[in-house]
Amino acid sequence: MHKMLPKILMLILCFCSYTATATTENTELTNNLNKIQSLIDADVKALPNTKGEIKSFLEYRIGRNAALLQDTLKTQVEKTDPDFAFLKPYIVKQLAFTNEVETYFEKQRANLMGQVGSGDDNKIMVGLMQIQREQDKLFTAEKSLLSWAKDAGVDTDAQTKTFIATLVTRADDLNSFVYYNQERLTQAVADVQVAGADVSSEQKALVVDLKERLEQSSTSLSTTIELLDSLGQDTAIYKQTLFSISGDITQDVLNFDVASSLLSEWMTIAKTQAMENGASILFKLIIFCLILFLSSLVGKVVKRVVQKTVSNSKLKFSMLLQDFFISLSGKAVFALGLLIALSQLGFELAPLLAGFGIAGVIIGFALQDTLSNFASGMMILIYRPFDVGDLINAGGVTGRVSHMSLVSTTIKTLDNQRLIVPNNKIWGDTINNITVEHQRRVDMTFGIGYGDNIEHAEKVLTDIVMAHPLVLKDPEPMIKLHTLGESSVDFIVRPWAKPEDYWDVYWDITRTVKMRFDAEGISIPFPQRDVHIYQTAIEK
Repeated sequence: MHKMLPKILMLILCFCSYTATATTENTELTNNLNKIQSLIDADVKALPNTKGEIKSFLEYRIGRNAALLQDTLKTQVEKTDPDFAFLKPYIVKQLAFTNEVETYFEKQRANLMGQVGSGDDNKIMVGLMQIQREQDKLFTAEKSLLSWAKDAGVDTDAQTKTFIATLVTRADDLNSFVYYNQERLTQAVADVQVAGADVSSEQKALVVDLKERLEQSSTSLSTTIELLDSLGQDTAIYKQTLFSISGDITQDVLNFDVASSLLSEWMTIAKTQAMENGASILFKLIIFCLILFLSSLVGKVVKRVVQKTVSNSKLKFSMLLQDFFISLSGKAVFALGLLIALSQLGFELAPLLAGFGIAGVIIGFALQDTLSNFASGMMILIYRPFDVGDLINAGGVTGRVSHMSLVSTTIKTLDNQRLIVPNNKIWGDTINNITVEHQRRVDMTFGIGYGDNIEHAEKVLTDIVMAHPLVLKDPEPMIKLHTLGESSVDFIVRPWAKPEDYWDVYWDITRTVKMRFDAEGISIPFPQRDVHIYQTAIEK
């Protein structure tokens, strides 16, 4: 027995240590939760006696502290073995607090609704939107608290039923509000289109306001749908509203009830339209397709005419510029035909073109680099620093130009790699067109030893250069003694050749010089270093 005593004492000490640690942790957590709750209670007590900015500040601080308290509870609840006995009072109190806040928001909402028509309705709507945003947070928190309370052993059936009823009522209100905002937004946009260039700032502001209201009410409806889904409620009719408004297909929308309802509605509309306007719509579609077909044919004819025109030798257009005009002419004709075809379907071209203009400004800001390439491409086409087939060194790349668009140039390197270089990199850098001139000088340097005969070496180099079939007679090759180097006497050899023969001349002459120098006994020196070793006697 006395041998087991130390082990028993050790277990008791370990248990006591764990209990003390747990008690310490609970004490710190209790102090933290009580501190946050006391701050919330103090602000709630002071809230009825405040107005204006102070009231807004207190509401913000209450919401911030409540979120902090709920995050602390969430951290404890999500532990592997949460202490619900300890957390239960705080969860119950926080749940009661959310009910009070819910009542508070409902009173504010009712107060604002009672002021509609008596003042600035836009300001009232802004207030209602703010309440919607706060209620989204509130109901999400309440759903979590109900779940935690149930895990803690609290009977939440009655509260859950009340919560579901509140959410259903809210979803019905938001559903109507979404449709209302959508209809008003549609009408406001139509008014702006009718006004055209005479549209007023008030009309523009109304479109922006209605769009914000529609987005907020749709977001609140989406939040409410998610909460109702988690509580096992049928939300098909509300999801249909979201889909009809936003056109956004999500996984939740792919629900049989929603899909069947939408398909039924679409089939009814399609059937009605087909019966009332079927012949007219069919005729317009035929005209639409016919115009597109004719535009395509005319575009091909115009491309052929433009091709013959720009290829005329008198115009002296580069291949790049010819390709540009040919491609642009066909696309321009087809684009014009498309606009005419759309007008046959009832599209108003003026608002459509205005919309393209606005979209062009937006796209211009978003695609500044691409537009820079476009502008550089236009400058290259106008000033023609190179053409298709030219060997160039530009943008850090050396190769032959194989193709060019308005945004990039395709270059094939000498080792047959295809590189696509943005035009702004080419135009913004030095462009070296290697093949634009018909003659190119081949620069070479050959050295002989200081003991060799200079006249003999010069005669040998002259014979080699003049005997090469690809070396041009005019301009005359240059062979001169150039420098007296550290270990050699250097000659410069500069024959001229056609650009395409450059490397053949360079390689052939270099090879022949080595062979002739060896045969003629002319040395080709290379750097040498003499090392002298001196020995010094060491005195003993």
